[in-house]
Amino acid sequence: MTEAIYIEVTAKKEELDKKRRVSISGMLKHLGVSRSGYTAWLKRSPSEQSKRKARIKQKIQEIYDESHQNYGAPKIKEKLLTQGEVIAEKTVGNYMREMGIKAQYIKPYTVTTINSDFDSKLINVLNEQFNPKEPNAVWCSDITYIWTLDGFVYLTSIMDLFSRKIIAWTLSHTLETEHVIATINKAKEKRKIDRPLVMHSDRGCQYVSKDYRNATEGMILSYSKKAYPWDNACIEAFHALIKREWLNRYKIFDYRHAYRLIFEYIETFYNTRRIHGHCGYLSPDQYEKVHKKVQLAG
Repeated sequence: MTEAIYIEVTAKKEELDKKRRVSISGMLKHLGVSRSGYTAWLKRSPSEQSKRKARIKQKIQEIYDESHQNYGAPKIKEKLLTQGEVIAEKTVGNYMREMGIKAQYIKPYTVTTINSDFDSKLINVLNEQFNPKEPNAVWCSDITYIWTLDGFVYLTSIMDLFSRKIIAWTLSHTLETEHVIATINKAKEKRKIDRPLVMHSDRGCQYVSKDYRNATEGMILSYSKKAYPWDNACIEAFHALIKREWLNRYKIFDYRHAYRLIFEYIETFYNTRRIHGHCGYLSPDQYEKVHKKVQLAG
């Protein structure tokens, strides 16, 4: 007799008991099961394997919930390893399917930035080298739109490519260049840079303006190739991420509601707690702290 049949007998008994008294002997006879076998199954203690599976599933649910229901099997596996659990990514994926949970869906990329008619004088210094060896070596910036019931708002972000940390961001009602400048000024104030760095962006009109060049004086400006968004893939990926993992879950009412959601995601989750494969499954903040300790020790 299989365990599935025992479970079926018990489930049906409980269901029917609610309606009327039922003969367990009659049900066992109908299913071809002996009473002694059924009684033995009821007294049997859960196996060590089933206990471990239940414990792992509970931990998976906790990690999944702490990630705002965003992590998939790879990240959950890494978090389980830090808790002393030895488990394969495939097993985590199987358990998640049994539990009916999964990572958020990634929507296909669409170009949303405004392109200018600037020519080949704009040089791609970065050239898809996305892994600088220290902070404040390469920053990248982009603008994305966010739909609200009150109309579109626009998020301008600046990322440090070393840790993938969002070091400054601004939410605005318009696509005016002044909002990009405000974001750059925030980044310079927070990071207190004292040497040249590469500042990469696409060729949107905000990033080729005179005001932008003035605000980035002393930086090495780098631009994506025309109609080739993959040159700015990291910041584009972040904007897709914040929508997929957070903003797309909500009916956003207006600017204030959008600002509150973005602040919560970037400042209390993405920078501080969300683990990143690029960072060795640390958060951007943790990754930078480890780098600083290594530098001081050296």
